[in-house]
Amino acid sequence: MVLNHRLEKYNVILASQSPRRQHLLTELGVSFEVSHGSNNDESYPSNLPYNHIPEFLAKKKAEPLLTSLKSNDILITADTIVWCENSVVGKPINRDDAVRILKLLSGRKHVVVTGVSISNPLNSKSFTSETDVFFRDLTDEEIGYYIDTFKPFDKAGAYGIQEWIGYVGIESINGSYFNVMGLPVQKLYCELIAFLNEIEK
Repeated sequence: MVLNHRLEKYNVILASQSPRRQHLLTELGVSFEVSHGSNNDESYPSNLPYNHIPEFLAKKKAEPLLTSLKSNDILITADTIVWCENSVVGKPINRDDAVRILKLLSGRKHVVVTGVSISNPLNSKSFTSETDVFFRDLTDEEIGYYIDTFKPFDKAGAYGIQEWIGYVGIESINGSYFNVMGLPVQKLYCELIAFLNEIEK
C-alpha cells in the first residue's frame, strides 16, 4: 500500500510556514494541515557540528506542539541550513546582505542540510539529508538581477534552486534536488513508512 493510503486514518500536521515545503508535501500525495505554532527560537549550541544543526532545530520546533497532539496526529517539522566556508549562511536581512551571500556562494561548493522530525504521542524519529551544490562564477549583474526580480529574502543562502539563479548558476549537485528546496521528499516518504511500521506494530 502506498504511503498516502496508509496515512488516510491519520491527521498529518506540517509545522512550517515555507510555501516550498507545503508544495513538496502536497506533491508527495500527503493530505495535511499547516500549523504555525512551532518554536521560532533558532538558537543552537555553538559546539554543535554543522550537519547536526538542522535536526536539532527540527526537534526543537516540534517540542511546544507535542503536548497537544492527539493519538492519530503525525507532526512533521523541518529546518534547513546552508554551510559554506566553515560557517552557516542564513537568510539575508536585506538586499546588501543577499548580494554578500551570493558573492560568497559564487564559484564555490556549499552544502545544504535539512533536518526533519516526525512525531506523534507514541513515537518520534528524526533524520538529516545533505546535498552538495556547485555554483559557477556569478557576475554582479546576474546577482543583482536575481535579487531584484525574485527577492529571495525568505530563503537560506539567498536563493531558490527552482528559480532563475538555479537555472543559470548551478553547475551540478550531489544529492537530493528537493532537499535544496527545503524538504528531502524521497527520504521523507521512506521515513514516514518506517514510522508507520513502528507505531502500528
